Amino acid sequence: MTAHVAVVTGGAHGLGEVIVRRLHVEGFRVAVADLDGDAAAALAKELDSREVVRGYAVDVTDRGALEQLKDDVVAGFGTVHVLVNNAARTQATPLLEITADELAAVMAVNFTGTFTACQLFGKHFAGQGYGRIVNLASLAGQNGGTATGGHYASSKGAILSATKVFARELAPHGVTVNAVSPGPQDTPMVRSIVGEDNVDAFAKNIPVGRLGDPAFIARMVALLASPEAASVTGACWDANGGLYLR
Repeated sequence: MTAHVAVVTGGAHGLGEVIVRRLHVEGFRVAVADLDGDAAAALAKELDSREVVRGYAVDVTDRGALEQLKDDVVAGFGTVHVLVNNAARTQATPLLEITADELAAVMAVNFTGTFTACQLFGKHFAGQGYGRIVNLASLAGQNGGTATGGHYASSKGAILSATKVFARELAPHGVTVNAVSPGPQDTPMVRSIVGEDNVDAFAKNIPVGRLGDPAFIARMVALLASPEAASVTGACWDANGGLYLR
């Protein structure tokens, strides 16, 4: 069987890059989609010179750009099977200081970008009778956030609801839609928000006593993206070190 094709938004940096690398190791052909098109192309070149991995520049706030991404991936790879909605904008502005423009900007990337991509790729997947969509949510969307901004937390909560909506709609068409909800991960972004000098103290407040491992999050995404995950849809897989239990 020809290797499945996965699109990862925000795939050139941070957690997205880790996910891209994991999917590549798992045998997926990968479209690295990122606002930073040069970084996406560089990662693709590093991973595979045979164009099993390709880079694409895309602004997920632009519906037309997402439509073009879908068309370009299908044209380049011949098909597409998986969408990983990872692109996100993180800001830690105090709640009562968030401006209307900043709220709109964060929601445009995190929620609207995810929702629109689910629509466009979901319709394509439904038409071919198979697809996997994995949305990156967050602990912040479940507990209201602690170190992140209220707009970020709200956008991630909205992603959790959208995951259920699309899962219900697309289930009869062979398409699953799930979310992965990480708690604080050991990433440069988390360390910058918390402050390098405060990381150890911050980790002590996590029940398991440590920050999460991005590589494990990537493994969760890869599992949900696999054909074997056919019976899992509308789910949210938590990896938060015990900070949120349900």
